[in-house]
Parts: sequence; C-alpha cells; structure tokens
Amino acid sequence: MCGIAGAVCPGGVDPETVRDMCAALAHRGPDGGGLHVEPSAVLGMRRLAVVDVTGGDQPVYSEDRTIVAVFNGEIYNFAELRAELLAAGHRLVSAGDSECLVHLYEEHGDAFVHRLRGMFAFALWDGRRRRLLLARDRVGKKPLYWGVRSGALRFASELKALIRDPRWRGEVDPVALHHYLTFQYVPAPWSILEGIGKLPPGSTLVWEDGHARVDRYWRLDATPRPAASTEEEAERLRGLLLEATRLRMAGERPIGAFLSGGVDSSAVVAAMARQSPRPVRTFCVGFEDAGFDERGHAGEVAALYGTDHSEMVLSASPLEVLPDLAWHFDEPFADSSAIPTFLVARLSSREVTVVLTGDGGDESFGGYRRYELLLRSSRLWAPRMASPLLSAAGRSLRALSRQGSPLRRAGWGMELAGLPTAGRYTRLMSYFTEEQKRKVYTPGQRDRVRGVRSGAIVERAFEESAAGCDLTRVMDVDVNTYLPGDLLVKSDISTMACSLEARSPFLDHVLMEWAAGLPAELKIRGRTTKYLLKRALEGWLPPHLLERPKMGFGVPLASWLRNGLRPVAHDLLTDATARDRGIFDPRTVTRLLAEHAAGRDHSNRIWALMQFELWHRTHLPARPAADHRPRPA
Repeated sequence: MCGIAGAVCPGGVDPETVRDMCAALAHRGPDGGGLHVEPSAVLGMRRLAVVDVTGGDQPVYSEDRTIVAVFNGEIYNFAELRAELLAAGHRLVSAGDSECLVHLYEEHGDAFVHRLRGMFAFALWDGRRRRLLLARDRVGKKPLYWGVRSGALRFASELKALIRDPRWRGEVDPVALHHYLTFQYVPAPWSILEGIGKLPPGSTLVWEDGHARVDRYWRLDATPRPAASTEEEAERLRGLLLEATRLRMAGERPIGAFLSGGVDSSAVVAAMARQSPRPVRTFCVGFEDAGFDERGHAGEVAALYGTDHSEMVLSASPLEVLPDLAWHFDEPFADSSAIPTFLVARLSSREVTVVLTGDGGDESFGGYRRYELLLRSSRLWAPRMASPLLSAAGRSLRALSRQGSPLRRAGWGMELAGLPTAGRYTRLMSYFTEEQKRKVYTPGQRDRVRGVRSGAIVERAFEESAAGCDLTRVMDVDVNTYLPGDLLVKSDISTMACSLEARSPFLDHVLMEWAAGLPAELKIRGRTTKYLLKRALEGWLPPHLLERPKMGFGVPLASWLRNGLRPVAHDLLTDATARDRGIFDPRTVTRLLAEHAAGRDHSNRIWALMQFELWHRTHLPARPAADHRPRPA
C-alpha cells in the first residue's frame, strides 16, 4: 500500500517537484520511497510495506528498464500472475506484486488491467513510446487525481500532493461544489478544484502526444441471471466470501478487522476466524449515546469467535479531530461517520498494519433501509398528472410535522411516491435539494451553476444500468456513485491517514459480479434486507444478531451541533472569512443555525457547510499549506 505521484512533460520535469509531491503523501507510505527520473517523466512513490517487506521497493522496471511503474494497492492473485510471467521467460527480481505490472504490460498491453484481482491505482511509463498509462481499480478503492497545465500532466494519490505547488491550487469548481452539497462528497470525474479531476473507478487514462484519453474498462454487469435454490446460492456465497477473505489475509505484517457489530463486519470476522491459526484482532469504536452504540453487539461477536478485541468510547464532541479530518480529507467531505472511522483506524494502527472491513455488503446484497423505503413508496401509485401534486403535498406535510413522527414519515412516502425512481433515489440521497441550494447561495454563486442539476448524475447511472428491476438498479447506482464517492473515500483516507491498509472482502470483483445478477427477492424479501446473506450466515452468527435492525455507523451529530459544536459552527460559518468568499448567503446560513438550535434538524446541511469552510481554510490558505499539517496522533 502506497501513495504515488508523478509528472510528464515533453519540455522536461523538475524532479524536486515530484519529490515534494511524494513528501505530502508520507503518511500513506512511512516505510520508504522511490523516484524514477528522466528528462520528460518523473514517477515517485511512498511505501507502506505489507507484502515482500524487504524486497518490494518501487519504482519497478522491465528487464531493459524502458518500462517503469509506481503502484498503490494490493494484487491478491499476484502469485498466479508471477508464475505465468516466469513461465513466459520474464525475469523477476522481487517476490511481491508490484513488479508484475510492467511485465504484464509487455505481454498484454493496456488490457492487462483485466488480469488484476485487487485494489490499485498505478502509473506506468513506456519510455520507448513516450506514453503514460494511469489506471484505477474496478470499484474505486484506491484514489487517483490528475490534471494538465502548460503541457504537463501531473497525478497523485491525494489532491494535497498536486496542490503542493501553489500554482496548481486554482479556484473552487462551482459545479463540483454544487454536487458536493447534494451528495456530501465530490463525485468523479470532478474534484473540488477547477482543472484537476479524479480518474473514475474502473478506468484507464492514456497520455500520449500531449493528449489524455480516459476509457472505462469495467462496469459491474447487473443483468439478471437464473438462480439456483436459496440453499445452493447461500453455499456459493459462503465459499466466495471465504475465498475473498483468505486472499486478503495474506501479508507479512500484523492484520486485524474493524468490528462494528453489524452483519457485514461480523461476517468478515467470522470468515477470518475460520481460516486463521491464531485469534483475530478486532477493533470497535462506540458512543455513550446508546442510540448510536453497537459495542455490545460487537463484543458478542468477539466473544463468539474468541477475538483479541479492543474498543474505545467517543463521549464528547469531535472538536479535537476536526483539524486532522480537514487536513487528510483534502476535498470537502461531509459524511460524519468519517469521525468514528478515523478514530477506529487510529486505534487499530497501534497494533496492526492491515485491517479487513465489511465495506460493500450493503450494495451487493441489499442492506440499506432506503432500498426498502423505495420499494414501499413505489407501491403508492399515482396518475402521472397527479404526481407533482402528491410530492408537493408530502413536502408540506413533512414541513408541518415534527421529526420522527408518523405524519412526517407519511409525508416522506407521499413525496417519494410522486417522483420517478431515479428522482426518489436522488431525493433520499440529497443533503441539500436543488431548491435549498439556490436559497443558500449568493446571487453570484447561483449564476455560476445556472442549469446544473445534480440529479442528472443519478439519472445517467440509472440509464446505464442493465439491472432487471428498480430495486437492483438502485443498488447498481450505489455501486457507481455512493460507494466509490463516499464510502471508499472515507475508508481510504481514514486508514491511510494512520498508515493503515484497509481491505474489503465484499468488494472482491469476483464476488460482486456473482452477486450482481441475483434476483431481487434474494436480496430483499418482505421487510428482510440482505435475505440471502443472512441465510448464508445462519451457521456463523446467532439469529438475533442477523435479525436486528441495521444501525449504520452514525454519530449524534444533531446533538453535537446544539451543544459542544454549536459555537464552533456559528463562528466558522458567520465570520468575515466565510462571508467574504461570496458563496453562501449569510442570512440563510444564520437562519439554518438558529432553526437547528431551536429543534429543527439541519445537522447534515450545517455539517456540509462546516466541512467546506474547514477544507478551504486548510488547503487554500494565504500561507503555505504545509503550515496546516495536524500534529501526530
């Protein structure tokens, strides 16, 4: 696991530029670094050594050293690939996975990405052809930013490395900000800065003759397929999960697991325990607020499998970690569950170098409550002409009813029922609606995004899906939007901030491809989410853990913003620095704060505004960004 950075330019590249970019990624790779230098291309990396600890240094080269690569991630089938390459006559000088890349390129060209089973972002420079190949793994577990200015292309694992040079910082992209306020993350291919983008998941970028071309090489195929009996499919699922977990337990450094007490992380711990010769190390973070605390369930799984279990309790507001989060999340990121994720990563990194997580189980097997809500709302049929009226009536009912009341839930159902499926999904996932964004913007900001509609991203994902029904189509949309844009960003940034590698068995593309074609009734049946997964785990976990309602990894954000974080939010969002940006209307922001303090829940919207402001002050300050690094934990 590493951080990578580099630059190519026919007119020449200053090696110190790339060296400085790599220095900004040192937390991703504390075990060393490497640099390839030639006049028109410099590739660099920082290494977190997990596989072939003593011999796996980078960059890696072909036999004649004309092809060079830097790599971030893990290739889980590298032993099989090495055997193929050796049989074909290639000479390999290390025992790790990185070196396979250059030789696979020699054998298969750009198509070699299809041979890789794992998580990765890499850069490969073909010196003979003066050609750069960038690639990102299928699902988007590993990040890769890139941009072109003055004839030079730069790339890096994190945005902060690209903008180490102040000339590359640029301006806030108003379209990216517009989408961020809707989804709580900046979706690919945008980044928060104009002129810099994110390579989308499952994509390659080729830079040749001064031109960049991005192509998508993989998309999850959700085309329905015939299913066997529930028992047979459950057995197949157990086998795939055990295999995916076994592959991710390889390495020479200590390994553990995040254990929240939910179905997915518990399933991963159970699969690890069945294949580990020693007790699994597990880590959990909880809250004093019982409504958000799952430590009891995590402890029960830990006791069941005899794990070596550690936990911590977050009792106060997260004020002390806000500077760290702002530094490491170098784009605005408003998923508040980043707080416990970061804290459990920091706890784990004191004892292990690798953790397995339950990421991906919800998207493949139907775990989110919104899936069930979408199904229920779709049964409230209304004539097309009456749908706008139904949605409007639902919005009014919600506005007039108190939080959590039956009337408010009824209003939600009416509002959703009056929308098409893509619109229902967008509404459920929106932190600011289009109308709310217009109200919170200044007139100038409204003009900058006139005609831009965030829902179009979801609608395009719906249109591109081959799924057989609305339910599986929504899950496919999640795989292509929410999963890589939110969950995997949260996991990667939180863990790598602590020099910790996270691996996710449920994100194994072989398992995901098998699950994608399963019929909807094996994913959600009646009120039961994750139906097939729970059937598969019946012999692994007790029934009451499988049947309890999903809690998610939430935090008591509304309470924090009415108590310990209230003065921080007010000062941050209403001072002269925030007002002078000319982006958000001060009166609307002040009203949001006042209404929240009075009992109306605006917590997610306030948090999104706070994270943008903290990001801006940390990464686009008047003084050098290096002055804003957090103190070591």
